[in-house]
Amino acid sequence: MKAGLQAYVDRINAGDADGVTALFAPDATIEDPVGSPIKHGPEIAAWFRDTVAFNTRIYPAAPIRGSHGAEAALAFDVEFTPPGARRMRIRSVDVCTFDEQGRITSLRGFWGPSDMEVIPDEA
Repeated sequence: MKAGLQAYVDRINAGDADGVTALFAPDATIEDPVGSPIKHGPEIAAWFRDTVAFNTRIYPAAPIRGSHGAEAALAFDVEFTPPGARRMRIRSVDVCTFDEQGRITSLRGFWGPSDMEVIPDEA
């Protein structure tokens, strides 16, 4: 599970949307942020194509955490530039479940409005 989440970070940071999508089971779900509509199937691939297009970078804030079950968590800052907007930062914790093959079956992103900020332009 830890290796799977590290691959998630590495592939996003490398701009590899197909590689990130391949980490997910065919019936996987994404709820990011928690409380938003759940994404399935082709929506997940589109989500990661946008992620890469927004020049997204993930910066882990702590080591990836495993569990005695089929779940692991990643606390991180994510920076990205949405179309027509300034670069943003979100402080998040993703909790993922995994199947027997090590694929992600669900991803839930825990963050809210107070966890978002615009990154100031460098002088």
